[in-house]
Amino acid sequence: MTEGEAGTLASAVVERIRAEIIDGTLLPQTKLKIGFISERYSAGASPVREALNRLAADGLVTQHDQRGFYVAPISLDDLRELVDTRCWLEATALEQSIAKRSPEWEEALVLSFYWLSRTERSVDPHTYRTNPLWEKRHSDFHAALLAGCGSKHLIRYCADLRDRADRYRQIAAAQIYPRRREGDEHRAILDAALEGDSKRAIALLVAHYRATQTIIEEHAGVIFGSPAIEQIIQKTGSSRSKSR
Repeated sequence: MTEGEAGTLASAVVERIRAEIIDGTLLPQTKLKIGFISERYSAGASPVREALNRLAADGLVTQHDQRGFYVAPISLDDLRELVDTRCWLEATALEQSIAKRSPEWEEALVLSFYWLSRTERSVDPHTYRTNPLWEKRHSDFHAALLAGCGSKHLIRYCADLRDRADRYRQIAAAQIYPRRREGDEHRAILDAALEGDSKRAIALLVAHYRATQTIIEEHAGVIFGSPAIEQIIQKTGSSRSKSR
């Protein structure tokens, strides 16, 4: 295998592990054994190690000397820091996107909202079960909001934080679905952005993130109780898999 092929394979493994950490298939603090990951994703040990090191740099995986890799734990302190940081960074990115808005940015934003609004939040209308298509379109909408800020570094930082925060969002959704009207929240943010009202758009975006934080804080006793976390995440309907 060439160096380029190994890098491509490692990137593919990164995306698959990332997705399974975010949707709860790989539970917090699960040990990620090299052999298990290699077999699970049909990849050699070298690209798997590279993938795990990349995810460790992103904060989704932790590495302990002599003990290997683990799915990063979740906690209220981590959630609060994530939300605070997202609000700080995305307020700047959204303000700049609106200040520099162009027809192309507006068109991409409207289109991303259209497809998101046309997609069911859950694959089951009665209970919360993760809909991968909704998840992609939700990520696309939030990315589109910030895409016009003019800083590729800021966009990348915001995307990394979004991945980490999505783990908590899945848990929050499992707690209150279908009571939260996320579509209305997204519509309000969109309207303010298109109207060029950056102050209102930022306030709505911050409230959107704080709402998820509040849901988890209100249910913290259940969510962070062991082994309750597994039962909560299972409400998403993802197939569970632990390393053996």
